[in-house]
Amino acid sequence: MPVWRPANFITVKAHALIWQDDALLLCDVYDDSGRVTGMRPLGGTVEFGEPWRDALQREFLEELGARITLLDTHFVFENIFEHHGVMGHEIVFACHAHFHDSSYYKMDALIFEESDETQALAKWVSLAELDAKGLELYPAGLAHRLAGEKSPASPRRALS
Repeated sequence: MPVWRPANFITVKAHALIWQDDALLLCDVYDDSGRVTGMRPLGGTVEFGEPWRDALQREFLEELGARITLLDTHFVFENIFEHHGVMGHEIVFACHAHFHDSSYYKMDALIFEESDETQALAKWVSLAELDAKGLELYPAGLAHRLAGEKSPASPRRALS
Protein backbone atom coordinates (compact mmCIF):
# COMPACT_ATOMS: atom_id res chain seq x y z
CA MET A 1 0.00 0.00 0.00
CA PRO A 2 1.53 3.36 -1.00
CA VAL A 3 2.26 5.88 1.74
CA TRP A 4 0.09 8.99 1.39
CA ARG A 5 0.97 12.43 2.70
CA PRO A 6 -0.98 15.68 2.32
CA ALA A 7 0.18 18.19 -0.30
CA ASN A 8 2.09 21.20 1.02
CA PHE A 9 -0.48 23.57 -0.51
CA ILE A 10 -4.23 24.05 -0.22
CA THR A 11 -6.19 21.52 -2.24
CA VAL A 12 -9.84 21.64 -3.26
CA LYS A 13 -11.82 18.42 -2.80
CA ALA A 14 -15.34 17.40 -3.80
CA HIS A 15 -17.23 14.52 -2.16
CA ALA A 16 -20.62 13.02 -3.03
CA LEU A 17 -22.95 12.16 -0.17
CA ILE A 18 -24.93 9.23 -1.53
CA TRP A 19 -27.40 7.70 0.91
CA GLN A 20 -29.25 4.39 1.03
CA ASP A 21 -31.71 4.63 3.91
CA ASP A 22 -29.52 5.73 6.85
CA ALA A 23 -26.27 4.47 5.30
CA LEU A 24 -23.75 6.61 3.43
CA LEU A 25 -21.52 5.27 0.64
CA LEU A 26 -18.01 5.34 2.17
CA CYS A 27 -14.55 3.92 1.60
CA ASP A 28 -11.83 3.06 4.11
CA VAL A 29 -9.01 5.42 5.10
CA TYR A 30 -5.79 3.71 6.21
CA ASP A 31 -2.77 4.71 8.26
CA ASP A 32 0.78 3.76 7.20
CA SER A 33 0.53 0.34 8.87
CA GLY A 34 -2.57 -0.56 6.83
CA ARG A 35 -4.96 -0.12 9.78
CA VAL A 36 -8.36 1.42 8.98
CA THR A 37 -8.67 4.68 10.94
CA GLY A 38 -11.86 5.99 9.37
CA MET A 39 -13.97 6.27 6.26
CA ARG A 40 -14.75 8.95 3.70
CA PRO A 41 -17.31 9.58 0.96
CA LEU A 42 -16.22 9.06 -2.63
CA GLY A 43 -14.92 11.98 -4.63
CA GLY A 44 -11.56 13.57 -5.22
CA THR A 45 -9.46 16.55 -6.10
CA VAL A 46 -10.84 19.40 -8.18
CA GLU A 47 -8.44 20.11 -11.03
CA PHE A 48 -7.36 23.65 -11.97
CA GLY A 49 -10.10 25.36 -13.99
CA GLU A 50 -12.62 22.60 -13.25
CA PRO A 51 -15.89 23.43 -11.45
CA TRP A 52 -16.33 21.23 -8.37
CA ARG A 53 -19.60 19.77 -9.70
CA ASP A 54 -17.79 18.65 -12.87
CA ALA A 55 -15.02 17.15 -10.74
CA LEU A 56 -17.53 14.97 -8.89
CA GLN A 57 -19.10 13.78 -12.12
CA ARG A 58 -15.62 13.01 -13.53
CA GLU A 59 -14.48 11.14 -10.41
CA PHE A 60 -17.52 8.85 -10.42
CA LEU A 61 -17.16 8.13 -14.13
CA GLU A 62 -13.43 7.41 -13.77
CA GLU A 63 -13.62 5.33 -10.61
CA LEU A 64 -16.97 3.52 -10.90
CA GLY A 65 -18.12 4.11 -14.46
CA ALA A 66 -21.22 5.63 -12.84
CA ARG A 67 -23.27 8.71 -13.53
CA ILE A 68 -24.63 10.65 -10.58
CA THR A 69 -27.16 13.42 -10.13
CA LEU A 70 -25.98 16.19 -7.83
CA LEU A 71 -28.66 17.79 -5.69
CA ASP A 72 -28.86 21.46 -4.79
CA THR A 73 -28.02 20.69 -1.16
CA HIS A 74 -24.31 21.11 -0.64
CA PHE A 75 -21.97 22.80 1.80
CA VAL A 76 -18.38 23.97 1.85
CA PHE A 77 -15.96 23.78 4.75
CA GLU A 78 -12.26 24.09 5.49
CA ASN A 79 -10.33 21.03 6.66
CA ILE A 80 -6.94 21.66 8.30
CA PHE A 81 -5.50 18.42 9.61
CA GLU A 82 -2.34 16.49 10.44
CA HIS A 83 -1.54 13.09 8.97
CA HIS A 84 1.56 11.30 10.30
CA GLY A 85 3.13 14.61 11.30
CA VAL A 86 2.41 16.35 7.99
CA MET A 87 -0.12 19.21 7.87
CA GLY A 88 -2.83 19.17 5.23
CA HIS A 89 -5.20 21.94 4.19
CA GLU A 90 -8.30 21.39 2.08
CA ILE A 91 -11.36 23.30 0.98
CA VAL A 92 -14.11 20.68 0.77
CA PHE A 93 -17.33 20.73 -1.26
CA ALA A 94 -19.77 18.06 -0.02
CA CYS A 95 -22.90 17.51 -2.10
CA HIS A 96 -25.85 15.16 -1.70
CA ALA A 97 -26.22 13.00 -4.80
CA HIS A 98 -27.98 9.97 -6.32
CA PHE A 99 -26.83 7.27 -8.73
CA HIS A 100 -28.60 7.35 -12.12
CA ASP A 101 -28.45 3.55 -12.25
CA SER A 102 -30.44 2.09 -9.33
CA SER A 103 -28.47 -1.18 -9.50
CA TYR A 104 -25.70 0.50 -7.48
CA TYR A 105 -28.06 0.59 -4.51
CA LYS A 106 -28.42 -3.21 -4.64
CA MET A 107 -24.67 -3.77 -4.25
CA ASP A 108 -23.29 -4.38 -0.77
CA ALA A 109 -19.88 -3.11 -1.87
CA LEU A 110 -18.38 -1.41 -4.91
CA ILE A 111 -14.79 -2.03 -6.00
CA PHE A 112 -13.05 0.88 -7.68
CA GLU A 113 -9.58 2.10 -8.55
CA GLU A 114 -8.10 5.13 -6.80
CA SER A 115 -6.09 7.73 -8.74
CA ASP A 116 -2.85 6.01 -7.58
CA GLU A 117 -4.12 2.80 -9.24
CA THR A 118 -4.74 0.95 -5.96
CA GLN A 119 -7.98 -0.99 -5.57
CA ALA A 120 -10.46 0.36 -3.06
CA LEU A 121 -13.79 -0.77 -1.69
CA ALA A 122 -16.82 1.41 -1.01
CA LYS A 123 -19.70 0.18 1.14
CA TRP A 124 -22.89 1.42 2.74
CA VAL A 125 -22.23 2.39 6.37
CA SER A 126 -24.47 4.24 8.82
CA LEU A 127 -22.99 7.00 10.95
CA ALA A 128 -24.06 5.01 14.05
CA GLU A 129 -22.11 1.98 12.76
CA LEU A 130 -19.02 4.16 12.21
CA ASP A 131 -19.31 5.47 15.74
CA ALA A 132 -19.81 1.97 17.20
CA LYS A 133 -16.62 0.79 15.46
CA GLY A 134 -14.69 3.80 16.77
CA LEU A 135 -13.93 5.03 13.24
CA GLU A 136 -13.68 8.67 12.16
CA LEU A 137 -15.70 10.15 9.32
CA TYR A 138 -13.31 12.06 7.06
CA PRO A 139 -12.81 14.80 6.12
CA ALA A 140 -12.80 16.19 9.64
CA GLY A 141 -15.87 18.34 10.21
CA LEU A 142 -18.15 16.33 7.92
CA ALA A 143 -19.80 14.40 10.76
CA HIS A 144 -20.53 17.67 12.55
CA ARG A 145 -22.12 19.14 9.41
CA LEU A 146 -24.24 16.03 8.83
CA ALA A 147 -25.35 15.96 12.48
CA GLY A 148 -26.65 19.52 12.00
CA GLU A 149 -28.99 18.38 9.24
CA LYS A 150 -32.40 17.14 10.33
CA SER A 151 -32.17 14.32 7.81
CA PRO A 152 -30.19 13.60 4.65
CA ALA A 153 -31.52 15.55 1.69
CA SER A 154 -33.87 13.26 -0.20
CA PRO A 155 -31.94 10.03 0.36
CA ARG A 156 -32.44 7.42 -2.34
CA ARG A 157 -34.06 4.28 -1.00
CA ALA A 158 -32.84 0.90 -2.16
CA LEU A 159 -35.12 -0.51 -4.80
CA SER A 160 -36.39 -4.03 -4.10
